[in-house]
Amino acid sequence: MKLYTHEEMLNRVVGEKGTARRDALETELQSYIIGEAIKQARKEKKLSQTQLGELMGVQRSQISRIENGHNLTINTIVRAFKAMGVPATLSFGGVSLSLC
Repeated sequence: MKLYTHEEMLNRVVGEKGTARRDALETELQSYIIGEAIKQARKEKKLSQTQLGELMGVQRSQISRIENGHNLTINTIVRAFKAMGVPATLSFGGVSLSLC
């Protein structure tokens, strides 16, 4: 039985890095992870989605979409963490952005 690395399986099942399908999967995964980080921070601060929405000036439904990895922009991510007073750092290709 041959064993495959995680990267080899991704290449075989989803496609090589740089292909449209693989890029879409990685973008979706990154959005999910960011949404989960926002949700975890909100829960640690003991805030409801409605309360976080009020702090950010958006509806509860928008918070739900954010936490599910949808409608994410840099501005939205920054606003969410700042509204909760949670320090965070985002890194993009060697450039880091500190929040709060």
